Amino acid sequence: MAGSGEAIVVGAGIGGLAAAVGLRRAGWRVRVFERAATPGEVGAGISLWSNALAALAELRVGQAIRDAGTMQGSGGLRTPSGRWLSQASGAAIREHSDLSILLVHRAELHRQLRDALPADVITAGANVLAVNVDGTVQYTVDNERHETAADLVVGADGLRSVVRQSLWPATPQPRYAGFTAWRGVTEKPFALAAQSETWGSGSEVGLTQLIDGRVYWFATGNQPEGVRTGDEHAEALRRFGGWHEPIGDVIRATAPEAVLRHDIYQQPRPLSAFARGRVALLGDAAHAITPNLGQGACLALEDAVVLAAELTRTDDVPSALRRYDAVRRPRAQRLSTTSHRLARMIQTRSPVVVGLRSALAVVVPAKLGAAGLARRVAWTAPVIDGTGTGR
Repeated sequence: MAGSGEAIVVGAGIGGLAAAVGLRRAGWRVRVFERAATPGEVGAGISLWSNALAALAELRVGQAIRDAGTMQGSGGLRTPSGRWLSQASGAAIREHSDLSILLVHRAELHRQLRDALPADVITAGANVLAVNVDGTVQYTVDNERHETAADLVVGADGLRSVVRQSLWPATPQPRYAGFTAWRGVTEKPFALAAQSETWGSGSEVGLTQLIDGRVYWFATGNQPEGVRTGDEHAEALRRFGGWHEPIGDVIRATAPEAVLRHDIYQQPRPLSAFARGRVALLGDAAHAITPNLGQGACLALEDAVVLAAELTRTDDVPSALRRYDAVRRPRAQRLSTTSHRLARMIQTRSPVVVGLRSALAVVVPAKLGAAGLARRVAWTAPVIDGTGTGR
């Protein structure tokens, strides 16, 4: 009965919704349990690389997402004073046949995935308490306790995953990466002469343009874990307002209440198993990584496609999940390691390393860098060969 079971997905974020879409394509009956009373995505912009676009295409939502985003390719790398280290890096990415980056608002990506599912698939306000290897799920809705069972449970419940803690209690918790991030989108369209990424000492700022003309920006800075100022808009201006134009103007054009700040965490390596019995982990619940390579959501989308594809090939769910783990864990480990190394290079405060970093950015051909990125993210989506209707 390959592709004809009952699945519960824990978490209605991007990874969880993608898993639900993929499983339904594979013929599974799916319920999504979401803790929030109103499912949605809080965030700003998100970069979807070639691998993510391949995953979305296999989920049959790729064109809708492309229509809602804009392909990246202009701009380059700068210093806080405004000096260009490389103005060809963006163009090199666009010109590389195996590499593309689509910028879209996270809320739009979430909406498109949600719209690919029937409304009654998602149970909002469902707080999962525990999960067992046999597919039993204990949860509450409106403070009333419930227990149900499924042929498959997918833990897509993020950084502090209850599913992971239930079945992998000895697995180390995600660790603070040593830096925090601010993100925002300007309230109105903003004329951006050039998209860019700017590397400072222990910090960076990125500026990119959304399809509606607004500017998505992000910034990072080394900071002790958990420190907050109470006014993150003012803090971002204090740290980055004196950097080259138009960074300060972009931050000022963002509503203060719309500035987001999150400490950055990563799952310690080596990564533990992504599957046990009838339960699989997906996205940040399995392999939280730093955002430096832009692969967090991309990997979650890959996970969703591979999981659905493996489950169409056999009616033995534990066996399919073991294959899913064997395929996904090595790739997630490699990209996590690469992203961590890039984070260390960007967030360094060493004057010597900062100087060497800038010198290398000047002399290394942009096409060579684009080719290296293409090799790292290269991925071919497996076919979700389901025959069911996903009823």
